[in-house]
Amino acid sequence: MRRGRVYYKDQFAGLITETNDGEYVFRYDRQYVKDHPRDFITFTMPVREQSYTDKRLFPFFEGLIPEGWLLDIASDNWKINRNDRMGLLLACCRNCVGAVSVEPIPEEDGE
Repeated sequence: MRRGRVYYKDQFAGLITETNDGEYVFRYDRQYVKDHPRDFITFTMPVREQSYTDKRLFPFFEGLIPEGWLLDIASDNWKINRNDRMGLLLACCRNCVGAVSVEPIPEEDGE
């Protein structure tokens, strides 16, 4: 299982998880839901308490991953397969252009 903390405008918004079964789960943080009910990270994922689940990485998060020559550099430098979308998201999206960033959570971190 791999996870990342999702930030919106430097505010912790929730967790993105790739389960051991290959599913992707995004869940807004409870405090974020309470304090920022209108500050959604994307129109397709409005703020709510229920998790979003899919068999593929959500299109919004896919859009954060670099493309073209930047993807080549990231893939080569970090030795990440271009098809490992969660790996690329966690490696490349800590300092994204825009309001959303993703910070990897080490596997041993029991959060």
